Order: sequence, then structure tokens, then C-alpha cells
Amino acid sequence: MNQFFPFAQKQIGFNKPVDVVLQSNLQNSEDPLGKTGYYDPSSYQIVIFTDNRHPKDILRSLSHELVHHG
Repeated sequence: MNQFFPFAQKQIGFNKPVDVVLQSNLQNSEDPLGKTGYYDPSSYQIVIFTDNRHPKDILRSLSHELVHHG
């Protein structure tokens, strides 16, 4: 994630600071339609749910939410 974030920032072109929270939620991870993450534009915060997910999938969710931030 530390390597991906600067790359995404350059590609998307955002310059606003963003807070990324990696969150555990076992109940959400057991739901096939559970959330993978979300962006809160009022606080510039991205929350990514991490339980039972491959790192590539977590980065995919991060990149999706960064587009909303950009």
C-alpha cells in the first residue's frame, strides 16, 4: 500500500490529504454482499474492510475509493 498510494496519487492527480483506515469487521466479511470499503467526502476518509480479503483485492478497493476522492 505504501508503494501503491504515491502511484495512484500521480495517476489520479489528487492533492487533497486523505485518511485511509484499514478496518476489521468479521460480520461484514461473512456477508457475500458486504461492503468492501467506502469514502466519506466530508472528512476525506477512506475506510477499507480487510478481513478474509487478498491484498490485491484490498488495493483494488482502495483505488476505487481514491477515484471518489480525486
